[in-house]
Amino acid sequence: MYNIVNASKEEMEFLIKLAKDEEWNPGLSDGKVFFDADPNGFFIGKLNGEPISCIAGVKYGDFAFVGLYIVKAPFRGKGYGLEIWNKAIGYLGDINIGLDGVPAQIENYNKSGFKLYHGSLRFAGTISVSINISSNIIPANEQYLNKIVAYDSFHFPGKRDKFLKGWFFNDCHQSLLWHENNLIRGMGVIRKCYHGYKVGPLFADTAEIGESLFLALSQYAKGETIYLDIIEGNKSAENLVKKFKMTKMFQCARMYTKARPKARWDNIYGITTFELG
Repeated sequence: MYNIVNASKEEMEFLIKLAKDEEWNPGLSDGKVFFDADPNGFFIGKLNGEPISCIAGVKYGDFAFVGLYIVKAPFRGKGYGLEIWNKAIGYLGDINIGLDGVPAQIENYNKSGFKLYHGSLRFAGTISVSINISSNIIPANEQYLNKIVAYDSFHFPGKRDKFLKGWFFNDCHQSLLWHENNLIRGMGVIRKCYHGYKVGPLFADTAEIGESLFLALSQYAKGETIYLDIIEGNKSAENLVKKFKMTKMFQCARMYTKARPKARWDNIYGITTFELG
């Protein structure tokens, strides 16, 4: 009666709808881009043929991330969530797995072998600052893809070139690079969501570059609400949201099954997405 199947690209609309219904405010093109990250990593639970649950378990080489873990409200507390959770974890195997979970579920994730490493905080605000954009800030295009992938590898523990291609070059997204002396020293994406815009990733070598990119990206929101997800304890990122009077919305718990991966954590001014890492 309850079957768990791999989601097709067309069925990604169901996962995004559940996320929207949970008020997670996904991006308008998240389903397609998410799917391309790992076409085998999305699952739907169907009860008598009716989709009632979903989860993402996406592999990035020897690293993985779990997200979009949702069961429709009428079907919660009946074991359907645990079953689809086990399906995703079984697919990922014994590699290091990360997730951003709600604090209330930390104990349950502990039982599955996840350890808490830091909080992840969402902030929201409107940015109305008029700026002169630095000549080092340029639009991203596909000629820079290899550089984008290389720069991303300093900040994200897995290889996600397919995901980055769809994330950076997308009609619903605007992507900018800080390009200096033929090197990328910062990059960021802002995407249209069901409500406002989200910035992520936002990686930068310095606080000045991070702020400049954030302000340049914010111009695309045209006064609508902007959301930025940061690592709790990253002082430069915390200073950024404080400076522009952004409001804390909620907190997640970043957890891993193994050691915290090596990355330039202090240079992460905006997490790419709570759903896929």
